[in-house]
Amino acid sequence: MNYWLLKSEPDVWSIDQQIKAGKKGADWDGVRNYQAAKNLRNIEMGDLCFFYHSNIGKEIVGVVEVIKTAFTDPTDKKKKFVAVKVKFKNKLKNPVSLEKIKKNKDLKDLPLIRQSRLSVMPIDTKSWKIILKMGSI
Repeated sequence: MNYWLLKSEPDVWSIDQQIKAGKKGADWDGVRNYQAAKNLRNIEMGDLCFFYHSNIGKEIVGVVEVIKTAFTDPTDKKKKFVAVKVKFKNKLKNPVSLEKIKKNKDLKDLPLIRQSRLSVMPIDTKSWKIILKMGSI
């Protein structure tokens, strides 16, 4: 299993909307950065992803599970980019802010800090466990 972080602006797609999507899940689409799109293509069935609210909040708020791997993004007219489908798994009891992540020296190499504009990024197992603990899961 691999771990990832997916960013969404909560006024576009929030964790609460993801929860309402239920078991059928929702497409994670609209990614137009080539590195982020490459990461989407590497996501496997059953992988877990942190759900990060960007711009507003700047915090990890939940966990989603991949239920369909990369397919042509229906929002891309040129058919160059891909999407994945995810379903809600857990909400963090305590959202983990970017500020808290930056203060934790064990997370200093996290792509969230090093490549802050990237919307889809891998998370190593050690960092995944640290953030889950910070979020009280």
